[in-house]
Amino acid sequence: MNNFCRFAATAAIVSFTAGASISTAIANPFEALFGQHRAPVTAPAYANPQDDGSELRADLRRQIVNYRTSEAPGTIIIDTPNTYLYFVLPGGKAVRYGIGVGREGFTWSGVKTVERKAEWPDWTPPPEMIARQPYLPRFVAGGATNPLGARAMYLSGSVYRIHGTNAPSTIGTRVSSGCIRMVNEDVIDLYSRVTVGTKVVVLPMHERRGPVAEQPMPQRRAATGTTGIY
Repeated sequence: MNNFCRFAATAAIVSFTAGASISTAIANPFEALFGQHRAPVTAPAYANPQDDGSELRADLRRQIVNYRTSEAPGTIIIDTPNTYLYFVLPGGKAVRYGIGVGREGFTWSGVKTVERKAEWPDWTPPPEMIARQPYLPRFVAGGATNPLGARAMYLSGSVYRIHGTNAPSTIGTRVSSGCIRMVNEDVIDLYSRVTVGTKVVVLPMHERRGPVAEQPMPQRRAATGTTGIY
């Protein structure tokens, strides 16, 4: 082989090797920059909410109970005075969750529907809340520090929501401005059961028994609270 042929063959090999390297770098940009054994990307801290339900008093932990009601399975019933939320199941059963409810002067009752659902929702305090508490932020992005927690279910024709919380110690108390709060693991569970259009029945403070009643109804002292903004 003459010198020209040797030069051409060598150039072709170099050209092919360089092309393969460039192609590999383009196909695997992260490996090209950081190597094959780069550290995995860490998910945001709020992506896996802690098991905060373990801190709750026993009667406030999620459980299936006997429950008599004329409401259809799939209905949410909020027992405001006893700080329980029931998701009605077939066969005289319900899933019972512990909740936090409105403080004195901020409780309400009536029938609503779930009109929207959101995961890790943003929080924009309504104008009436800003008027009462002007120090509040005007907007908080969804995440671990957001007071709406991991999930929110927005109730029709109102500013109220059923939502998670970053303050699990407030479950079983009356501290909010009318929203219903749950620990994150419970609101995630409820969120998975609920669809847009789900009926929500909110019982008034004075109605401890009536058309709906758990059997047996545990006796406990109602908890109170003095703080809370949502």
